[in-house]
Amino acid sequence: MSVPTSESTGDTAWRSLPLPALAFRLAHLAWGVLELGALAHVWWCALRPSRSRYLPVSVAFLLAQGAALVAGRGNCPMGPVQRSLGDPVPMFELVLPPRAAKAAIPVLTGVALAGIAAALLRRPTS
Repeated sequence: MSVPTSESTGDTAWRSLPLPALAFRLAHLAWGVLELGALAHVWWCALRPSRSRYLPVSVAFLLAQGAALVAGRGNCPMGPVQRSLGDPVPMFELVLPPRAAKAAIPVLTGVALAGIAAALLRRPTS
């Protein structure tokens, strides 16, 4: 029985990445955290009786990400940049199994669109 290696699992060890690839991976992960924060904020506003003044910023951020995904034909447009720097592992595969990682973009797109619709179509209370 062999122990899975980083090559067999598709995972590239953090310490084996070239410095530019490592910096890009960290920036890409930070961007992902900001995206999840914007998504959480949109849903927070959708579920509360009043809207935050930052709701338009969160919606714009999510719509910009959506436009980037459309431009990338459903894939992150930063993937080729990431690979060219020496990091072949897509961001979602750092935290999810490959099958779940492939489903993450469509699922999160649906969640984002539903949250935006819920937040914007609901009348805010004073």
